[in-house]
Amino acid sequence: MALVVMCGQPCSGKSKAALCLVEALKESESKHQVRIIDEVCFHLDRNQSYANMPSEKNLRGVLRSEVDRSVSKDSIIIVDSLNNIKGYRYELWCLARASGIRYCVVYCDVEETFCRKWNEERREKGEASYDDSIFEDLVRRFEKPERRNRWDSPLFELWPHREGTEKSSSAIIDAVSYLTKKVDSKTRDVKILQPTIATQTSRFSDANSLYELDKATQEVTNAIVEAQSQALGGPLNGVSVGKDLPVINISRSVGLPELRRMRRTFIKLTGQTSLSGPPPPSDAESAKRMFIDYLNRELGTS
Repeated sequence: MALVVMCGQPCSGKSKAALCLVEALKESESKHQVRIIDEVCFHLDRNQSYANMPSEKNLRGVLRSEVDRSVSKDSIIIVDSLNNIKGYRYELWCLARASGIRYCVVYCDVEETFCRKWNEERREKGEASYDDSIFEDLVRRFEKPERRNRWDSPLFELWPHREGTEKSSSAIIDAVSYLTKKVDSKTRDVKILQPTIATQTSRFSDANSLYELDKATQEVTNAIVEAQSQALGGPLNGVSVGKDLPVINISRSVGLPELRRMRRTFIKLTGQTSLSGPPPPSDAESAKRMFIDYLNRELGTS
């Protein structure tokens, strides 16, 4: 149903925020199962896990694999870890997209001085903390989430050092609303990610399907080139290729070389064989619809 990625510097209050989010979700009208995935689930020591690059890579791989096994349309998964590398957040976003679920990032925005102080306090209390060298390295390498990135959006920001963290915090309330809001055809403020052609199991397999695919994608490409020549390089909105087919909405001018590359990629992905599911219909209309959907997702305004 949803994947929530916690993000922040070490000792910025992410785990407390994750617990508050769980409590708030359980008190909401949502009946979905809520689960936290973190290092504790696998009895991993934070200093050993971040001691070097191979260990850190292994940690991310373990968490990612568990997320991949756990995401579904019946549960809300919260990944409570640093998630400090934007490339890793992108990988998690891809898992959510492949599952066709909601996705958001909850960011604990805390100044380094407070994180350092809280880490020292935890160490003095005998609680889990970071060694100084590891802490400084993680702080230096942290890549702050940016809401303009699709893998960092929507972004809900908390400021634990200024406002504290409670289940009644505005960011927690906003996140719960986003995660539990019912979606219908009129909903605009909640985005459910849609799988791309690369994540779908259906594939063209026989020669006739591949022929129809090649022919249909070429017709769509020709239609885009013709429409762009008439639009003088402007965005293409509502270009129709045929009756009962989706319209083409491309937010920018796309050159013929790029269109050809995308067409080849689409054909390659669609032509891959799969052991699961029957092949899609081998008619031109179905091929055009799939290609138009692919282009609108990759190049569209939505």
